[in-house]
Amino acid sequence: MSGNGGSAIPEVVDSPARPAPPASALTRWLLRHQVHPVGPETTEEHAKPQAWWKIMCLTGVDYFSTLAYLPGIAALAAGALSPLATLLIVALTLLGMLPMYRRIAKESPHGQGSVAMLEGLLPFWWGKLFVLVLLGFVATSWIITITLSAADASVHVVENPFFPSFLHGHEVTLTVVLLLVLGGVFLIGFTEAVGVAIPLVALFLGLNAVVVGVGLAEVFATPDHISAWTDALIEGRGGFGGVVGPAILAFPLLVLGLSGFETGVSMMPLIAATGKDPAEQMASRIRNTRKLLTVAALIMSVYLIATSFVTTVLIPADEFKTGGEANGRAMAYLAHTYLGEAFGTVYDISTILILWFAGASAMAGLINIVPRYLPGYGMAPEWGRAVRPVVLVYTLICVALTITFDADVDAQAGAYATGILVMMVSGAFAVTISVIRKRRRGAVAGFTVLTLVLLYALVENIREKPDGITISFFFIIGIIAISLVSRISRTTELRADHIEFDAAARRFITDSIAYDGALNLIANRRQAGDLAEYTAKEAEQRGMNPVPGSADVLFLEIDVIDPSEFSNVLQVRGVEVGDYRILRADSPAAPNSIAAILLALRDAAGVRPHCYFEWSEGSPVTNLLRYLLLGRGDTPPVVREIIRQAEPDPARRPGIHVGG
Repeated sequence: MSGNGGSAIPEVVDSPARPAPPASALTRWLLRHQVHPVGPETTEEHAKPQAWWKIMCLTGVDYFSTLAYLPGIAALAAGALSPLATLLIVALTLLGMLPMYRRIAKESPHGQGSVAMLEGLLPFWWGKLFVLVLLGFVATSWIITITLSAADASVHVVENPFFPSFLHGHEVTLTVVLLLVLGGVFLIGFTEAVGVAIPLVALFLGLNAVVVGVGLAEVFATPDHISAWTDALIEGRGGFGGVVGPAILAFPLLVLGLSGFETGVSMMPLIAATGKDPAEQMASRIRNTRKLLTVAALIMSVYLIATSFVTTVLIPADEFKTGGEANGRAMAYLAHTYLGEAFGTVYDISTILILWFAGASAMAGLINIVPRYLPGYGMAPEWGRAVRPVVLVYTLICVALTITFDADVDAQAGAYATGILVMMVSGAFAVTISVIRKRRRGAVAGFTVLTLVLLYALVENIREKPDGITISFFFIIGIIAISLVSRISRTTELRADHIEFDAAARRFITDSIAYDGALNLIANRRQAGDLAEYTAKEAEQRGMNPVPGSADVLFLEIDVIDPSEFSNVLQVRGVEVGDYRILRADSPAAPNSIAAILLALRDAAGVRPHCYFEWSEGSPVTNLLRYLLLGRGDTPPVVREIIRQAEPDPARRPGIHVGG
């Protein structure tokens, strides 16, 4: 007792929940690295933080790899106007997306992006459902990024003349192998993934610089190329509108080249920072993330303009069409044509590798964002915070989708675009709400326009490829179904991270134990909270339950604040009403908190507490639903079951008494 300053219990008591240690070496290895929930007392990193430019390379395997196919998409969609359409994308990148994600990095510095900024817009279960829908689109975008990039890498393998011909017709098998190898890299460790990304990005950007340089030299050395392009540019356009209109119509297809921003923000916790205290370190991490976003945007903008120009000017229009040699591989076409088959093959290998590893940034994003939500909502098992089991699950999902879609790039393109565009729209909307609250009129106008532009791109994409929203819908339904099953299966867990007792609560408990060497608590759902209520409640309980006649009693009250939450820190306050002493706490669920407090009192004070209840009225089914949705129901049997699961020894369980 003296160790607690004369109090029977300390100020902070660890959660009574004691998970069993992993039984085997394999389990320990699988659960070693964990993604922790956001909070001032938690460790954010599940891996050693890396310099911002290294993380940029990991996000860049997705962002920069779009150079392999985006110039071809632009030329196919806009024809000779492709460079103009690309300029619109660059303007959107530098004037819209970059400022937007720089703000998101500041306002969501733990890496949850726009999901965290929008989480609080709707209350209670509506807010959780909204987050689950957004996570469904996040999962759609990033999982399809993994499968589509691997499938596109397989296409580049079979289309190269130097690769074995027997691979033709085995694209599904090849894609599955690439996915398994990618998952294996992440099972080894995040640091290893960064180590793979750096040389891939350096090689790919270097080779593209060579192709662009040779292409520009060819363009300016042969004036016929420029004249042919300008003739195609003005042919039948009918003035300014005829030039800008097709470029705007092609614009939604090119927004896909902006996917790297979201992954860049999602990996913020993995960016190294400096500082003497957490506040300085967070400010440093935000600055470094902004460097990452800015440098990546500038690099990509230069490459987009240059590659779009040389491919449009040098490649015949028919080659971009389905079946043409430049379809989906415009830069590879130039590499083979102007630099020879040997260099072209090196370029193909670089493209294959970066497309294969493009899924790495998506995998890293999934690892960093989804486990920060679902386990904390009770909507995934606790092992869902562990990196390696999550990597296994995502890899298996990717393999299943690859087989389902027959490794067809076009079949997955709609879902890929839909997921990315929904994430961008949500980000723009979140930032618009933020600047409205801060009353920054200029920023409000700019981000409102950005939101409308991205919304236009999303609507056009859904109109052109409605299968994308259908696939996203199945992802959303899957996440919601799994979340509900997990939430129900975890209802009898002890949900307290730890229990804090204020000075008054500790004094009440100490005095009660000193009075008769016991702890007797009466559970009460507060109504008026006045002296008459507690007088009547004590008399009622002494009449219906075996409360010892001379026993000192405390009241225990749980105020349910947000039943959609799952766990929290239980802060127990001591309150006096007349001569009655009450222990009060706020919690998402009353039975779980009562059980946690009783077990914490037993462990900290060394006294087996007894708690007294009366039976709840109503149907057991109705009470169960009320408990699942509202955090209250038929409390006594649920408290008893939670304690039974937490404490295998009946002699050590707190006493639960029910009368009425």
